[in-house]
Amino acid sequence: MVPGDSVLHLIVARYRLDLAYDGSAFHGFARQPSQRTVQGELERALTKITEPVGVECAGRTDAGVHARHQVVTFETAIPIEADRLAKSLSKLLAPEIVVYRCEEAAPDFSARFSATSRRYKYRVLNRPFPDPLRRFSSWHVPEPFDVDAMNLSTAQLVGVHDFASFCRKAEGRSTVRELLSAAWTSCEEDLVIFDVSATAFCHQMVRSLVAFTVDVGRARVDASTTTEVLEAKDRNAARGVAPACGLVLWEICY
Repeated sequence: MVPGDSVLHLIVARYRLDLAYDGSAFHGFARQPSQRTVQGELERALTKITEPVGVECAGRTDAGVHARHQVVTFETAIPIEADRLAKSLSKLLAPEIVVYRCEEAAPDFSARFSATSRRYKYRVLNRPFPDPLRRFSSWHVPEPFDVDAMNLSTAQLVGVHDFASFCRKAEGRSTVRELLSAAWTSCEEDLVIFDVSATAFCHQMVRSLVAFTVDVGRARVDASTTTEVLEAKDRNAARGVAPACGLVLWEICY
């Protein structure tokens, strides 16, 4: 360095936040003009604590979709102790969002790109009459299910496939994904739960898989057609999208 020159070394701190939220209160995770979103609420609070920042998430959720475990990362040139940051966020955030873990992260850690898998659960209330207390956390389907048939269908989806028939395709983006596991389970209180994991998901992919396999369960579609629908790589080959209310981003693995 030439004598007399000066260099400003900007120290940037990187943080990881683990959080949960009630998706029924938000128009999805991603920031949108004139809409209440999880990202918007987080960035508003963080700006008051540090400076204007942008957050990156492990998986964007649509309007009405909940999260038991979402992870975000952000950087700031105004470092703050993690414990103090967590306490400040708890005071500033709406009660529908809870940050339950806050820590400094390695410079190369990314909430999105460092994740090795994402896990979702979908709740279906399967009985003749709905439950008003669960209308924002489950999809009410009155017809009885054949859960065994549904699992015959989902077994054909596990592995590496082109899921173009089961997602809303984004221009220029691949629809090939690796489904690590997928299974339906009958639980107490008339709930039937879909538990699915993948390295990553396409837009609306989980809700499309739910809608299709629920139709298999109520005998509107035969389980034997699953591979045919998958190989069609045509969005019109599968049936609709399940409501957002039953879906929960359950776990992010690193």
